[in-house]
Amino acid sequence: MPFYKSFLMPKLIRITTVPISLKLLLAGQMKYMEENGWDVVMVSADGREIPQVLKAEGCRHEVIPFTRKITPFQDLVCLWKLYQLFKQEQPDIVHTHTPKAGLLGMIAAKLAGVKIRIHTLAGIPFMAAEGGMKSILERVEKLTYDFATEVWPNSKGLKSFVLENKLCSAEKLHIIRKGSSNGIDFSKFNRDVLKENHLVAATMRILPGEDDFIILSVGRLVRDKGIEELVQAFLGSKIAGMSKLVLLGSFEQDLNPLSMETIQMIRDNHRIVQIDWTDHVAHYMALADVLVHPSHREGFPNVLLEAGAMQLPVICSDIIGNTDLITQQKTGLIFPVKDGAVLKEALEFAFVKRDKMAQLAANLYQEVLENYSREAIHLEILETYNEKLRAVAHTE
Repeated sequence: MPFYKSFLMPKLIRITTVPISLKLLLAGQMKYMEENGWDVVMVSADGREIPQVLKAEGCRHEVIPFTRKITPFQDLVCLWKLYQLFKQEQPDIVHTHTPKAGLLGMIAAKLAGVKIRIHTLAGIPFMAAEGGMKSILERVEKLTYDFATEVWPNSKGLKSFVLENKLCSAEKLHIIRKGSSNGIDFSKFNRDVLKENHLVAATMRILPGEDDFIILSVGRLVRDKGIEELVQAFLGSKIAGMSKLVLLGSFEQDLNPLSMETIQMIRDNHRIVQIDWTDHVAHYMALADVLVHPSHREGFPNVLLEAGAMQLPVICSDIIGNTDLITQQKTGLIFPVKDGAVLKEALEFAFVKRDKMAQLAANLYQEVLENYSREAIHLEILETYNEKLRAVAHTE
């Protein structure tokens, strides 16, 4: 080990494309590493969440102007800025998350001579793509993995998909515990700690009738999240007049947009409530009768862990990630992805069979409690970092 490394804290650079990913997907992780002997630098594009992330994590943040779209010139600018950052900071580990940050971060880290390059895989965009775009996105995934020294799928299903499609060699792949990128924070997603004023505020936004059945969906309002079939299934169900569909998430029409017909249905129907993002998701879960997660592709969805911790019954699509946690008729209900007719039946079943759904939710709670605590996942990531650092030091 070089002399200068012997008295300095090891340095970790953690990168996501946009700062909301640092805030929501990796909450507490950077702070934990800093408290356990690492010098941590966070990197993302600029955004309004940065002050919140700085306060919560207590680590330095550097802005790289990533875009989420394919923007070749801007991407080259970001690649050069990342390379310069890595040469200046001399990190021991660069760890990326999200597709654009992964591709550019892994390439720049390799060019800058960073020995340990980790990319967390939390969903594969080309799984839901079609036509020529599918081929482009597949090549991007392979390129990211080629430049990484470690690839961490956040579910067993994703690992199997990577191997089956020969995207990466098996020796690079590693799953933290049973999956998930960050586990679940039981101090936040816990029915016993909810604040009355936030519950009142959530109730006022939903305005449920006395006997309304509350169906909740949490996530961006885009086509890949299954919002179109959810809206159609709800409006076509026998329970629409006795229920409310709460869509907790913002419209994102620049990427993977919803049809204008679906948007009009959401805006015009008084039985559908759309709410832009909130930091009080747990309070909406406490008011809901069932969570529906109809996504077309996932890695390991945090929202299902959150529902499990909140003892909220779950209906989800039969995709990788969802089925890593949910077992049919044991911890939730599963329907074929994009199948609005079966989703409609599942909604009607959940409305009628509430005792059964409560039992499935209780089973899911135990599964989440035993296997997905945030503290345990943070500890294993830390131990893995330290192990990789020792291995590199041994070879120098």
